[in-house]
Amino acid sequence: MSPAKPKLVDVMTGFCRFFNAGVMILIALFFLLLPGAIVIHELSDPNTRSAGIPRSAWELHKTLSPQYERWASERLASKRAGQLSTGDISGTEWPLFGSVFYLWATESLQQAWEKDHSLSPVAPNVYARGAIEAATSLVIDPAQANWVKIHWGRNYLKTENVFYRMLVISALTSHSLLTGDKQHLALLQDQADSLSAELDASRHGLLDDYPGQCYPGDVLTAVAMIHKADKVLGTDHSAFVSRAIRGFQNQALDARGLVPYFANARSGTPADTTRGCDNSYVSLFAPDIWPDQARKWYDLYTQYFWQERGTCAGFREFPNDLAGNDWYLDVDSGPVWGGFGCAACAFGAGAARANGHFEQAWPLTAEMLVTSWPLPNGTRLFPRLLSNAVDAPYIGEAAILFNLTRLPADGIPIKTGGTLPKFVLIFLTAQIALGLILLVGAIWSLRRWQKRRSSMFVSEAVLQIDIWSGLMIGCLVCFLFGKPLPAILFLLCAQFFPRWKRSGKKS
Repeated sequence: MSPAKPKLVDVMTGFCRFFNAGVMILIALFFLLLPGAIVIHELSDPNTRSAGIPRSAWELHKTLSPQYERWASERLASKRAGQLSTGDISGTEWPLFGSVFYLWATESLQQAWEKDHSLSPVAPNVYARGAIEAATSLVIDPAQANWVKIHWGRNYLKTENVFYRMLVISALTSHSLLTGDKQHLALLQDQADSLSAELDASRHGLLDDYPGQCYPGDVLTAVAMIHKADKVLGTDHSAFVSRAIRGFQNQALDARGLVPYFANARSGTPADTTRGCDNSYVSLFAPDIWPDQARKWYDLYTQYFWQERGTCAGFREFPNDLAGNDWYLDVDSGPVWGGFGCAACAFGAGAARANGHFEQAWPLTAEMLVTSWPLPNGTRLFPRLLSNAVDAPYIGEAAILFNLTRLPADGIPIKTGGTLPKFVLIFLTAQIALGLILLVGAIWSLRRWQKRRSSMFVSEAVLQIDIWSGLMIGCLVCFLFGKPLPAILFLLCAQFFPRWKRSGKKS
């Protein structure tokens, strides 16, 4: 006699069991074990602790470029920017700032490739040409500037508006250096000349980003970008750059001698204390225009902000002589945990590299790489999650790319050394251990079920299969509509169905 054919419900419950085990194995590999292996591989790169661009930056750039091109092109074609309020910082500023981060990074990679073609079989300005064009077009598109038009009116390109005009100058300079295209030079010259003239004519060398809001770090970056634009335009703003330091001397600095986070442009005095996010930002660009002053600022930054606490090392968001600010959150600083500022440390990695302090860049870079959680498909999970999924989904990864591609200018002394923070080892150990537990657990559970299947049953099997199927359909729909987090949640919930019981326990 031939064995009885299994019922359809038994086949389906068995299929669900095998599918769920497969899902857990894939989760263990994709989200835990392989990311851990990727980080270990990246940390072994000597360029993470010396004056070179790490290979992880090249890999991230090649992965990010087609995604950035597609997103920026879609953003240009949409009317989304015109619907956002001036208070929506991540929706208005981040899409353009992220594009400039991407262009700055591409520029550095191109310069490295021109010195050594073995770094990539194809030049960055060739394989990323579409992304370069899309990112530049996004920054200078008048429709994307709706929020600054609300602040400054029709004259938004001629009246203060330092942050936005700095982005325009930056994008157009990078575009010309990367492509050799001269189509935007008239706009670049107009912005470099008009903004430098306006800053030069200001009483204290400071102007507002938005009415009544002056952020000196943006003014300093604007000065650096005007100086950089001279390479493209063939102009000479050196006299302006030399005079512009007046906005960052004497009464313009805080009591520690550092650039304040917020200032009163009319009086030329600080309106807030100095902070880690603005010091890291300032330290990225000051060496290009005022190297001697930049060295002094960086030393003071280290004195008042560097801390090695618990298992971590990095920059604080608030100075160490200002108590009671160990836990904080805003759009510029990001999360502040135990004094460590998310933005201060992330951009601090780039700042340390730009200033030749690789004894600090090494631990900061290691912490940045491990917490970025690189997936096998090239996505950096945590930066993607912390970005604005609707308006600026790639700013986190573009910022990491920017920081990894910072190099000290010629003549800056290089200091190496530093130690790997225990946090990195703990994080990696926990990640790999959890991955192994899930992997081994899924395989063991499946084998155990196969051995005892004849003595087990599923209560309300049809209902449980229907629930499982519904969760899987929800997962698929979310993935198709670009909602990965709800999709993963549906997938994880499906792991609980169907539930098996011992036959002897049947009621």
